Amino acid sequence: MIGNVAYTIVILGIVLGVLVFVHELGHYIAAKAFGVWVHRFAIGIGKPIPGLTFRRGETEWAIAWLPLGGYVKMASREHEPASSVLEGDSAEAVPADRVFEAKPVWQRMIIILSGVTLNTVFALMIFTGLAWKNGRRYDPTTTLGHVTASALPPEAKALASVPLGTRITAVDGRLVHSWDDITEQITAGSTNQIIIRFDGVPDLVIPLHRDALAERSALATAIEPEQPPVLGAIGVSSPAESAGLAVGDSIVAIDGAPVTWWSDAVDHIQPAAGKLLHVDVVRHGKRQSIAVTPRAERQVANDPRSPMVGKIGVASRTRYLTEPLHLGGAIKAGAGATLSAAGIIVRTIRGLIDGRVPTGAVGGPILIGQMAAQEARAGIEPLLAFIGLISINLAVINLLPIPVLDGGAFLFLAIEGLIRRPLPVRVREAFSMVGLAMVLLLMIIAFKNDIFRLLGR
Repeated sequence: MIGNVAYTIVILGIVLGVLVFVHELGHYIAAKAFGVWVHRFAIGIGKPIPGLTFRRGETEWAIAWLPLGGYVKMASREHEPASSVLEGDSAEAVPADRVFEAKPVWQRMIIILSGVTLNTVFALMIFTGLAWKNGRRYDPTTTLGHVTASALPPEAKALASVPLGTRITAVDGRLVHSWDDITEQITAGSTNQIIIRFDGVPDLVIPLHRDALAERSALATAIEPEQPPVLGAIGVSSPAESAGLAVGDSIVAIDGAPVTWWSDAVDHIQPAAGKLLHVDVVRHGKRQSIAVTPRAERQVANDPRSPMVGKIGVASRTRYLTEPLHLGGAIKAGAGATLSAAGIIVRTIRGLIDGRVPTGAVGGPILIGQMAAQEARAGIEPLLAFIGLISINLAVINLLPIPVLDGGAFLFLAIEGLIRRPLPVRVREAFSMVGLAMVLLLMIIAFKNDIFRLLGR
């Protein structure tokens, strides 16, 4: 337990440290390019920790006390309370032409936007690199193999009546050629309904708002493609591992009932939590029976509203195909992944504002750490993909027009450009304190949600 916590903290520190460094490096490079004096480059918020600093030229490089973000403290004519709280103070004398306010508005805008720009470029590089190395990996199946009726949102209950083995041909008017196409269109569709077209079955219209991300995700998770009952993965310390099941085993029967597809196995296992099952498998051409007892778990992991079902900790062997990508194709795939991730974040924020996304969905550093540790255990590539996702998250969130965030600072500059003079200091201070309060409130909600998740509430 202690080892897992320590591992999670270390991975979280690495992930956030890299992303904060990239973001602040963008501000730093732009500021130096335009001749702005930079007092401090810090990872963390507040005053530097004594002993964890060094100076190069005019800039002090430091680790600050509060490990939630970072900052580049540029020379300024003005003293703002919010800035002092977040960045500490500096008493160095600076030439008048090297303070931030001495630069033209357009240069200051570039400096402000350079952090989110570098975060976006960083995510694009990660997604492009992974696509170039691995190609496009996809599941070519478009045949409906299983529907978890209890996990469907109310608007999609009619999907449970679609005969298994029916082929899905289009979603929202777009032809689908893989299960990945189906999932992408369901979760990221831009209209307020989902139209699923089947081969030989009437179209199904599901009224789900584009920002109802939880419901769309639940729908995408509740349907599965038709797959053979072959074990592709077995969880560590799972009932399947304890019973002796192995990757590559083909399930042919459970308690004497024939199993033809993966969905048949799921239908036998889920209602049998705590009950001993005899699973007949074929291994290396030989049939054998293995006794295993499913464990009661949430049907949808980490969702306290999800019903308890029997699980043995296995996943099917998906029939993935891989399409090699040249550099141009990899860049296109990386750009698509970056835009898709940014779109989901925008819709999440919009959903939080209009109430379609509950505040309970907000996660903080604890959740990020848990997810990062999980991806790190899976390998360096899943961890890199996760870092890319969080990098684009950081970029989008920082663009919000909230004072103390980059978007708020950009808004102040845009107003200054329009009225040809800065907003009064007191006005900016007032808005900055309000912005700081909003950010702190969001952090409190995120930490509360993280703690409740740990407690299983």
